[in-house]
Amino acid sequence: MEGWPIPFWGFVETFTGLSAIIIARYFLIVAPVHWALWKRQPRKAVRLSRREPTRATIANEIRLSVISAFIYALPAAIVLEMWKVGGTAIYGGLPQGPAEWLWLPASAAIYLFAQDTWFYFSHRVMHHPKLFKHTHAGHHRSVQPTPWASFSFDPVEAASMAWLLPVMALFVPIHWATALVILMLMTVNAVFNHAGWEVYPKRWIEGWLGRHIITASHHNLHHTKFTGNYGLYFRFWDKVCGTDRGLVGEAASKRRPVAVPAE
Repeated sequence: MEGWPIPFWGFVETFTGLSAIIIARYFLIVAPVHWALWKRQPRKAVRLSRREPTRATIANEIRLSVISAFIYALPAAIVLEMWKVGGTAIYGGLPQGPAEWLWLPASAAIYLFAQDTWFYFSHRVMHHPKLFKHTHAGHHRSVQPTPWASFSFDPVEAASMAWLLPVMALFVPIHWATALVILMLMTVNAVFNHAGWEVYPKRWIEGWLGRHIITASHHNLHHTKFTGNYGLYFRFWDKVCGTDRGLVGEAASKRRPVAVPAE
């Protein structure tokens, strides 16, 4: 197979660098979002829960997120090393012609839908009583999630998600710039869906967009009810499979924050 074997020390260097980048990106994005929402409590956002997150909850979220960073970096480092020697479907350069330009959003849609599909069904399986404790309980210690919970996965769950996009990149052509956009979208989506606040405007939440994509109003209900609303980006599979529980009622009906003192 072209691109294999990869140089060991090159892989170690790439893995170390990627791990550092993922961890740094996590803190650089999450810290200001958490401060802006939970410390400043903006008037244009809606607080979704009356429960104040504890320091223990946040510490657990950070610990699991840092562990997850190393797990996510492993398959990504392998694929990056293979890309350097031409062993992947990742490509660069300026697209030539309409077909190549159209493939940029088309490939992004394919990757996002594949990730959403895998996440929905694996997530639902991990909620099985016999598996939950070993695969997903750590994430659900955040009954009221904060932005720090965006990547706070148990190691088994992190491993189940980490391989999908790198393996797809071996076979499904994707421009490196499109891959970066997907990674950024994945990060922003995870942070805001776990923020504990709804930051999107009411007209989006109650309109066409809110009926099809997942926001904090949708995912927060999963953390408080522990069932339903299993999707990652889209509400498609929840609706098809009858597991869509709707939105947090408060966020769907009014647009002012709930002033609640810390417990």
